[in-house]
Amino acid sequence: MSLTDYAIRYGFVALLVGLVVYFSVAADGFASPYSAVFIFQSVAITGILALGVTATLVVDGFDLSIGAVATSALMLSAYVMVVMEQSALVAVVACLLMGALVGLINGFLIVQMRVPDLLATLGMMFLLIGLQRIPTEGRSIATGMSLPDGSTAAGSFSPEFLALGRHRFDFFIDNLIPVSVVFLIVIAIGIWLFLEYTRYGRVMYAIGSNQRAASLAGVPVKKYKIIAYMISGVLASVGGILLAARLGRGDIASGNNLLLDSVAAALIGFAVLGAAKPNAFGTAVGALFVGILLQGLTMMNAPYYTQDFVKGGVLVVALMFTFALSNRR
Repeated sequence: MSLTDYAIRYGFVALLVGLVVYFSVAADGFASPYSAVFIFQSVAITGILALGVTATLVVDGFDLSIGAVATSALMLSAYVMVVMEQSALVAVVACLLMGALVGLINGFLIVQMRVPDLLATLGMMFLLIGLQRIPTEGRSIATGMSLPDGSTAAGSFSPEFLALGRHRFDFFIDNLIPVSVVFLIVIAIGIWLFLEYTRYGRVMYAIGSNQRAASLAGVPVKKYKIIAYMISGVLASVGGILLAARLGRGDIASGNNLLLDSVAAALIGFAVLGAAKPNAFGTAVGALFVGILLQGLTMMNAPYYTQDFVKGGVLVVALMFTFALSNRR
C-alpha cells in the first residue's frame, strides 16, 4: 500500500486521534468520563439525523427537510401531550407516522413528479417550518400555557416520555450513559448493517452509483428511493422526540442548527477510512468529530461565534482531502 493510500484510509482517523490528544492536554477535564459522555449526548440527536441524510445520499439524493421534520416532531409531541392531553405512546406514534409521511411525500415529489431533490426537500422544509407554528400562533408549547382561544392547556409531559431524554443508565459510574446515546449507537449499528450487509442496502448503493444500470437490471429504483426518504423522515422524527424529551417543552427555536450539523456529519463521513461515499460508520464518526471539536473549543473558552467557522473549515478540508487524494488514486 502506497503512502497516498495510507493517507486516504487513515488520515482522518489520525486527525481525530490528534484532536483528542490535543484537547486532553490543553483543556482541563476533557479526558474525564463525564466529558466524553457529554460529547456523545451533544451529538446523539445530530448523529441520528445525519444517519437519515446518509440513507438519501446512498441513493444519490439529498434531504434538506430533516431539521424541519425534527422540529415538527418536537412540536407535535408537545402538542399531543400538553394540548390534546394524550399519552406518551400516542405522541411517539404520531411523530413517527408524521416523519414517514413527510418522507413519502418527499420521495413522491422526487421520483414521480421529477422535482429535483434539493428543491422538493427545501420546499418541504419551509412548509413544515410554517405549519408547526400555526396551531399555537408561533408560541412554544409548555405545561400550563395559554392557548390562542384564551384557555389554558391542561396536559403535561408524561414521566415516561421525559425519561427518553433525561434518564441515564449506570455504566461503571452511576447515571453515566444517557438514553439518547443508546439510541444513537443502536440506530447507527442498525443502519450500518442494513447498508453494508443486506441485499437491500447493496441495491441502494447500486442505485446511487448508476441509477440507469440498476433500472435496466430490474431494480425498482423508484421504490427504493422513496424508502430512503422515508427512513430519513422517521429518523428525523426520532431525533425530534428525543429533543422534546430532553427539553420538556415544545421550543420552536431549538432545532435551528440541526440541519447544518447533520449535513456536516454526513459529509465528513465521506473522509473516514477513505470511503469517499456515504456510509453509516463514517457518519457516526463525523458526528463524533464535530462534537469533540466543539466540546474542546468550549472548554478552552473559544468564543461561541467562531464555532460555525471552525466546523465549516473542517468540513471543507475533509472533503478536499478525501476527493483530491481519491482522484489521484
